[in-house]
Amino acid sequence: MRRSHVLLGLGSILLFSACRVPKAIIGDKHRDRDLHARSAGDLLDALMTDGASSIRYFSAKADVSMETATDNRSFKAHLRVVRDSAAWLSITPALGIEVARAVLTTDSLLIIDKLHDTFWTGDTEQAQVRFGVQPSLELLQDALVGLAIGIDPEEKYRSDREDGMYTLTSREKRIFVRAAEDIAPGDTMPHDRDMREKRLERTLRKAERRDAMVYKYWIDPDSMRVYRVLISDLAHDQQADVRYMERKSVDGHSIPGLVILSLSAPGQTATGTLRLDRIQLNGPLNLPFRIPGKFTPMD
Repeated sequence: MRRSHVLLGLGSILLFSACRVPKAIIGDKHRDRDLHARSAGDLLDALMTDGASSIRYFSAKADVSMETATDNRSFKAHLRVVRDSAAWLSITPALGIEVARAVLTTDSLLIIDKLHDTFWTGDTEQAQVRFGVQPSLELLQDALVGLAIGIDPEEKYRSDREDGMYTLTSREKRIFVRAAEDIAPGDTMPHDRDMREKRLERTLRKAERRDAMVYKYWIDPDSMRVYRVLISDLAHDQQADVRYMERKSVDGHSIPGLVILSLSAPGQTATGTLRLDRIQLNGPLNLPFRIPGKFTPMD
């Protein structure tokens, strides 16, 4: 695949997924602060009552930087999102001429590369095969408005305090901690890591898919809004990480001006940083996308 196609695919998908964040200090301004304990129910209520979930339309200009193990790129983009319908992305380099466009729906991804007169279309599972990451409209639309991705009012959570912030963590992790601890020495040769890992893999395969997912939220004690979301897929050794920074008030909603999205998986890491400007929450929005007749499928 051409380097430009890699940029285009990752640019679309990093904006359309949750990705791994580079190491950073969490809650730095609160690090030395003592917090009184709060119940998991109180923290869950605070996250569930965030009015940003009612936002129907979102548009913004973005300065985007991307980093993978082999490449670093920066570009400007225009973003438009109609909640639960589609997201639209237009990529422009420094000269301001559009070089690529993409549309993500709930189950499909469409891309045109104007530099090479090529296009790609497919469902999100095909996108994962092609680009290595499965894009998600739900993740993108929640991330852009600073919501607690994946929060579930029916889920059981445990609360804690960490680095001057409150944390809320789903309880499924204990299942897998016990699974790892329950691997008896008699089942394997001493210090035989490969055998222990195979036993753990068998245990994980028997578990329900939902039980393999662990959600952790860091909550700012002043605003009681989510600062960071970490999603761990224990069965496949993958993590999705989103951080919200520099929140600002837009039409009465607290919207992050800086979003860092990232993904880690065995042998793969990618990071996307979005600095958002000219954020608007009004609609309707136009999401134009047309594949010119002269364009050919991407190699």
